[in-house]
Amino acid sequence: MLWIVLALLLLIIQIAFVIIFEYQRPSKAVVWLIVLFIFPVIGFVLYLFVAKEYRCPPALPQTNKGHWDPLKDDLIDRCRQRLLKNVHGKTITQDDNLHAILKNIPVAPITACNETMVFAEGKEAFAAMMDAIAASEHHIHVEFYIVRDDHLGVRFEQLLIRKAQEGVKVRFLYDGIGSRRLGKAYIKRLRDAGVETGCFFPLLTSFFNKRLNYRNHRKIVVVDGKIGFFGGLNIGDEYLGEDSKFGYWRDTHFSIKGDAVLWVQYTFLTDWHLVTGQVITDPVYYPVQESRGNELVQIVKSGPDETILELIFSLIVSAKKRIFIETPYFIPDPGILLALKTAISRGVDVRIIIPAVPDKNIVYCATLSYVQELLRAGGRIYGYQKGFIHAKLMISDDLALSGSANMDIRSFCNQFEINAVFFDGKVVDRLVQDFYRDLGVSEEILQSKFEQRSTLQKMQIVFARLLSPLF
Repeated sequence: MLWIVLALLLLIIQIAFVIIFEYQRPSKAVVWLIVLFIFPVIGFVLYLFVAKEYRCPPALPQTNKGHWDPLKDDLIDRCRQRLLKNVHGKTITQDDNLHAILKNIPVAPITACNETMVFAEGKEAFAAMMDAIAASEHHIHVEFYIVRDDHLGVRFEQLLIRKAQEGVKVRFLYDGIGSRRLGKAYIKRLRDAGVETGCFFPLLTSFFNKRLNYRNHRKIVVVDGKIGFFGGLNIGDEYLGEDSKFGYWRDTHFSIKGDAVLWVQYTFLTDWHLVTGQVITDPVYYPVQESRGNELVQIVKSGPDETILELIFSLIVSAKKRIFIETPYFIPDPGILLALKTAISRGVDVRIIIPAVPDKNIVYCATLSYVQELLRAGGRIYGYQKGFIHAKLMISDDLALSGSANMDIRSFCNQFEINAVFFDGKVVDRLVQDFYRDLGVSEEILQSKFEQRSTLQKMQIVFARLLSPLF
């Protein structure tokens, strides 16, 4: 009897611990309580090492903040001056509340004089990246969540090695979980050639430092501080559509010139500082931009915080005509879900494209639970049929938001992401055209057909929904 009493006491202590530390996130607390009941000891250990909030400013540790503030303030001043000179009466947004939110996003001023190129396929995007890298003269900064030692990975590796041997400064940053299968030989070859490398939160150290759940999901290339690339593509053959499981790979990626590049660069170098401890604020990395474009772009650097969550929520509640979303994972938080349902009730055209073929079954089942709720509210959901859709895109009336963040809780709160708000009609129109083209190869998910799923499938969806706050 004594051991039963002790076991119950231990369980009660574990439950109390979770409730105390997760009282601000009830849905997350419920999930961890379920895990504790199923796996009383193992679940608590997982909670301690996986669920801890990473509370200190991740890219700008307090002890080194002074190194970055003067640079940040100088960049903001430069961008504001150029914005005032080049806006020429342009309306950023008709919604005053949304405008106020956009202007007050931390370290994310609206920039002018930009030129953006949109890529809908990996082949075009990677070709543009490699051309820019090959033409580099001073430095190359590369940062990806996933890097594979496959055909495409080797091509990148060889190009970076060649440029390093030519005397170009090359810095290469990869995530410890996303690139966990990247062999040491790959990194050694880069280092032996003079490429500086850094691993963002390596697997073992991040586990013991309780940072396992916080990943760098950004995908960045910056060349000479003059051209930047970002979006949804990682480095791997599957992103070229050469994976037998998924076949054609649909993604959205961008190249950009102009003042926005300064903030893509700033994002990379603060990440580099977090990983390596090096503070790089030399003005040569932030040159005066030569672009003569007239696009307004806002680079949004987030994570782990709620910056992207607040922005998406604001874009939804301000929409009056349309909300178009493309995402490989659709696991919104309660606020986003309610905002979408409210938009539907206001008569906003809400359409969402998700994959028809999942890459992660349990995450897909969780997605379907939210699909079911939106279908009942009158939303229109489509399954992409041509291959796998990995694009991360949101159109809200005449604004577009795209980058590395998925429409899920992990991207909202836990991961380091980089997105951009596009204000220019040409860029938004191109993204809208891509969305309609994707609709043409997608099948609408009808509520009547959805309700015909088997009992087992419905049970899987319910179970996945319960666990969704952890995805």
